[in-house]
Amino acid sequence: MPTLSLSTTIDAPRERAFDVARDVDHHTETMGHDERAVAGTTSGLLERGDVVTWRATHFGLPMNLTVEITAMDRPVSFRDEQVEGPFSELVHDHRFEALDDDRTRMHDRFRFRSPLGPLGRAVDAVVLERYMRRLLERRNGELAQLAAEDKESD
Repeated sequence: MPTLSLSTTIDAPRERAFDVARDVDHHTETMGHDERAVAGTTSGLLERGDVVTWRATHFGLPMNLTVEITAMDRPVSFRDEQVEGPFSELVHDHRFEALDDDRTRMHDRFRFRSPLGPLGRAVDAVVLERYMRRLLERRNGELAQLAAEDKESD
């Protein structure tokens, strides 16, 4: 199963970085692809047990992805897992490491598997690993910018 590991430094305290990363509205701002929350928790901060359905267009196809927040330890970590959607499995772990009082390192571990056995594994290796990495890197950069901007407005 493909596993992506990313680390992003954020110029904001850990609590702020954590809250920005679990904010539905910020997620919508940073994901592009016309992504929006269409069911479940559709705004505000996600909590353990919350379920949200995202609708987005990828590769020209409209898709729904429903995830549940299955673990949360504020401000250290949270996990979201697909409960319905295009993957046979998707688990996204977010961990937040305080570097000092004003900076945080956000660690992402993103695991996914496409359906269809050998064909799905080929799609994962040839297309989706690179696509998902770029998507997460862009989103994390925008989240870092939002967290730093929120810090400045205090």
